[in-house]
Amino acid sequence: MMLSIAADLALVALVTCLMLVLPALARPTLPFGVRVTAERAGDPAIVAQRRTYTRLVVVVAAVAAVVSILTGQPAVTLGVLVVADLLLYYRAYLKVRAAKSGGGWAGERRQGITMDTTFRTDPVRVPWVWGLPALAVVLLTAGIGWWSSSTVAGWFEPVLSQAGLTLLVVVVILIVLRARPDLDAARPKSSARRYRIYLRGVATLSLLSAACLNLSLLIWALRQWGVVGNTVGWLVAGCLPLVALLGGWLVWETKVGQAGHRLPALPDEQEEDTGMAQRDDDRHWFLAGTIYANRRDPALLVHARLGSSSWTLNLGHPIAWLLLGLVVIGLAGLVLATVFGGIDLPQKRGIL
Repeated sequence: MMLSIAADLALVALVTCLMLVLPALARPTLPFGVRVTAERAGDPAIVAQRRTYTRLVVVVAAVAAVVSILTGQPAVTLGVLVVADLLLYYRAYLKVRAAKSGGGWAGERRQGITMDTTFRTDPVRVPWVWGLPALAVVLLTAGIGWWSSSTVAGWFEPVLSQAGLTLLVVVVILIVLRARPDLDAARPKSSARRYRIYLRGVATLSLLSAACLNLSLLIWALRQWGVVGNTVGWLVAGCLPLVALLGGWLVWETKVGQAGHRLPALPDEQEEDTGMAQRDDDRHWFLAGTIYANRRDPALLVHARLGSSSWTLNLGHPIAWLLLGLVVIGLAGLVLATVFGGIDLPQKRGIL
């Protein structure tokens, strides 16, 4: 009983910590997903919303913890907690956007955009060497499964999941590395250098994340195959790679920041300032910087404003809707296969 309560409270604390850190991960010029100039990053209106948001998130967490203990419905409580925190974030977004509109912040500097063609002529390369751990775990799972599983399905399922996950991560990395860089018109040189470092780190961490996920799937498979006991210890062991994954990303995001803005400037970048502000495109962003729709923008994928290492589709691009349609069709097919059953594979002894 006490262990269950402790686990529920730990989940509430984890969600609360993530929501408290979320505004700090974004660049100072993107408070709660609203574009402001560097001079306005410390405006009293923004500071007040940060403090209010923090206090309300802590209050909601305390209420959620009490409700979870009293009702014994941690899943429902956790879902309500996430929704409540997101609504508080959206409330802060609306308040900051209203302050920006009412104060005329957008007209304080000449607006513009910056481009760096070297991201096309000399793009950031995929750090393939960091993908070797994920591949090694897939091969290890295949080897152990072949000798331990009595059926092809039991052996094939985890290996296929790991291979598909690794391939998906590689595809996402390739797309992200070719996406339009998110640079600062006020500091084009330093923002381009930092963004390159940022992209390399995102690609490296993504490949290591695939290794962590594959390792969790391996431990799960070992329990299914009976190689290890179905005990609490092995259940915890299966969660440890996920904890390492989350911790690694949090450390990275805290140290580097969105688009690498926390990285130290070089000596010749200390005083860089073109006198321009990044183009105000708030009208194309919705739901606190999570959804982007601009028909005049040819970019298919853009860096999101929520959090740090996140990208979003430009819903003003026709191909974006085609991709979303394919995802919906794929999910529908997966649901139908689950409901009506899949293909029964023979036992290994039947194909040897």
